[in-house]
Amino acid sequence: MSAEKLEECRQHVRAQLDDVVTFWLQHSHDPVHGGFFTCLGRDGRVYDELKYVWLQGRQVWMYCRLYRTVDRFRKPEILEAAKTGGEFLRKFARVSGGGGQWKCAFCLTRDGKAVKVQRTIFSECFYVMAVDELSRVTGDTDMQLEAEQMMEQLICWVRVDPSGLGRPQLPGDVPTNSMAVPMMLLCLVQQVCEGRPDARQKYAELGSWCVRQILQHVQRDGAAILENVSADGAELPGCSGRLQNPGHALEAGWFLLQFAAETGNAEIQKTAVEKFVALPYASGWDTEHGGLFYFLDVDGHCPTQLEWSMKLWWPHCEALVAFLMAYSQTRKPELLHRFFQVYDYTFSHFPDSVSGEWFGYLTQEGKVALDFKGGPFKGFFHVPRCLLMCEQILDDLLNKD
Repeated sequence: MSAEKLEECRQHVRAQLDDVVTFWLQHSHDPVHGGFFTCLGRDGRVYDELKYVWLQGRQVWMYCRLYRTVDRFRKPEILEAAKTGGEFLRKFARVSGGGGQWKCAFCLTRDGKAVKVQRTIFSECFYVMAVDELSRVTGDTDMQLEAEQMMEQLICWVRVDPSGLGRPQLPGDVPTNSMAVPMMLLCLVQQVCEGRPDARQKYAELGSWCVRQILQHVQRDGAAILENVSADGAELPGCSGRLQNPGHALEAGWFLLQFAAETGNAEIQKTAVEKFVALPYASGWDTEHGGLFYFLDVDGHCPTQLEWSMKLWWPHCEALVAFLMAYSQTRKPELLHRFFQVYDYTFSHFPDSVSGEWFGYLTQEGKVALDFKGGPFKGFFHVPRCLLMCEQILDDLLNKD
């Protein structure tokens, strides 16, 4: 692949990132109560004022990461947006969970009143990411300590005592290893350990545990990645056990690639490329219409998720990062070829050339099914994170070459 092709790709990715950042700066900020609106129509107009905590955390994290790592985003308005978003998050997101523990709400009213709490860890995970990253750009050590305290609580919920989540233990509920949980904890380990040798030593065992938990999802003698397995790593019966989520597997792939690079583990790198990047693409790519399916059933049954055949923005974001990172570490030409195959589909279908940002939800055939730019699940995260990481990897590739 010529350097000219990579440079053309870098310039396009950079322009797309600038466009996406501008869209959210212009449309998502709440000047009255702070925080961010995420339910934005095609043109950026707010259609629902509820504020989703995991998306608040993601947006704070994204602004901070842009400000901290990219010179052209080191602007006062981006830092101020991160700080005011962080203030809203720290003031309103946490609700008492009993027993001295803090649980984060799932969503809030515009002025910060809790509306709903989920019995999962994900609002708390993005709270940790946001507050830790904000501590890095502000130098506020109290924020870093707060992130570490929430991190310890998450570890307790996952590995010791989940009762604080408020989920009842039902007799027919089989203990399950859902890949999202070790993935998120590994993401947090990588977040809090960046540039901190003491934290890296403290969380080394947890990072290795997360990797082992993720690897349990390699099933069917290495022929499939399954989203849910038993607590001891066996395949589960029924629809839940057969479920495949290609985008999630690809995201796990680049998490593992980062771990492999940080630890020098060549075996993890090999497994990440072969099982968590190449394999989900092979099973998840729609050979007729292009793009990645959202869900699949490993035995070919129709998945029970009604949107299974749709093409969503975030799996394609994860695929772009996974293939480009895999190529940067291995220099195998077939990985770069797959990157450009995903690249061509993604940039010809998701970006909105009229109103900016990206559409999130396409039909199987690739037509826009829903034209809003943000909602309870789509915020200022997957698209800009993907574009930022691809730009940085392309910078590295072109500088080396």
